[in-house]
Amino acid sequence: FVLFLWMFRNISRQRFFSRSLRTPSAPRSWKYTTNRTFVSANFATPARASIFASSSIPLKYSDAFEFVSKRDYATAKNAGTVQFNLADVGEGIAECEILKWHVNEGQEIQQFDMICEVQSDKATAEITSPYDGLITKLYYTVGDMARVGKPLIDIKVEGAEDSTPEKTETKSEDSTPPVDSSSSASSEGNYENQHYQELQTKSGPVKVLATPAVRHLARQHNIDLREVAASGKEGRILKQDVLAFIDGGRKPKAAGSTESSQQTSELNSGIADGQQSASQAPAYQLEDREVPVKGIKKVMVKSMTAACQIPHFGYCDEIDVTDLKALREQMKPIAASMNVKLSFLPFLIKACSLALKEYPDLNAYTNSDCSSVTLKGSHNIGIAMDTPSGLIVPNIKNVQDLSIIEIGRELNNLQQLGSAGKLEKKHLEGGTFTLSNVGAIGGTYASPVLFLPQVAIGALGKIQTLPRFDSTGNVHAASVMTVSWSADHRVIDGATMARFSNSMKSFLEKPNSMLLAMK
Repeated sequence: FVLFLWMFRNISRQRFFSRSLRTPSAPRSWKYTTNRTFVSANFATPARASIFASSSIPLKYSDAFEFVSKRDYATAKNAGTVQFNLADVGEGIAECEILKWHVNEGQEIQQFDMICEVQSDKATAEITSPYDGLITKLYYTVGDMARVGKPLIDIKVEGAEDSTPEKTETKSEDSTPPVDSSSSASSEGNYENQHYQELQTKSGPVKVLATPAVRHLARQHNIDLREVAASGKEGRILKQDVLAFIDGGRKPKAAGSTESSQQTSELNSGIADGQQSASQAPAYQLEDREVPVKGIKKVMVKSMTAACQIPHFGYCDEIDVTDLKALREQMKPIAASMNVKLSFLPFLIKACSLALKEYPDLNAYTNSDCSSVTLKGSHNIGIAMDTPSGLIVPNIKNVQDLSIIEIGRELNNLQQLGSAGKLEKKHLEGGTFTLSNVGAIGGTYASPVLFLPQVAIGALGKIQTLPRFDSTGNVHAASVMTVSWSADHRVIDGATMARFSNSMKSFLEKPNSMLLAMK
């Protein structure tokens, strides 16, 4: 009762949060909230905080309290640095590309919080924290290849022993030191983090002083750093210099700063006035860049190299999709009411599946030495997609059991995941037949390469309005789509491929006939 009176007096005098219940060295900050206000107070122990929560405070603040703990890891005496290694992501993958960091050095993190997103040869994965603690070091920057089993981050964890070795090989020799984009200005001012970009000029190599973040920004905008006026210490080009160069219409820096810049200005003005002679050599050349093949492109190298060892044969045809075009226009409002964007592709995928029922030899796998062929029961039709990460082939499972609207919904989902780089391993595995909708970009005929171990693949060209003869001999405007097939000639003959193509063609030219073939 005496303690309660003492607390009530302090509250009434508004001295409760600044007197004896708070100790400067206390590592915890115990907080409570109400549904009308938020109050934060520091207490030496949670026991004292709980006493305050149960005390008789005014009724409008007497709602339920929630106490949360916040550790001061930087000053905690028993906190040790734990080295968190990149875990094995399976499938024999030895390295992953860092796509995005969700944390920065010096940031506190809790268990299961997102650390980063990585991309392996197979799919994209999200890495979460196994500890509560403070991030003290990031070993990689965005775009670096992180090795499985090697350090990813250092976390200061309370009660843990220091597990960071004195000398740790943080990265491969060809990688660059980590640069936090949010603090690029401070890193640009640090002489220890300076990097030179060497350009070959007529008078010899010239070194341009810039950090990796600045050079990356320049490469994104195709900017030659020699044309950018430097404002940093010792001629260093800062991020704001490059941004000012972009905003200023890419005007080269003033003549007289260096001999090479004067040559560049003279060259640009000569071209503008039409006075540049054909025999005059350029004052400089843009640097050559060696870009490592990694991620999805690295997988493409392996798969395409193996596929080109298989004897292919091609078959092409035209399909009149005039009636299909009219049917799609009728069905689009109905699909939109179901939140499905209905393109031509769901109709093409379903027609392909109906044709595969008649010719199951095309929905098959071969083994490595082609000594056996496995006819697949499910029609898992893959769709080649052009994503920011490169060419990727997710597939729609069990198309033979899906309606056109269900195929459209699944296709929309895969397209959204592919654009966001969120496709998972389950979306990429198990494909039995592949279609490439290259016509969405352009072009008519193509020569698609097999997606092993599948035995056939099709490329769909763009739809064109062309003159064609009808059954009475009159010319009319027709919507024509071209299709190009490739097949493994070891197990598929040309006649089978032609009959399959004719079957799919009949379904598309008379789309109502698909209703009769569906179960």
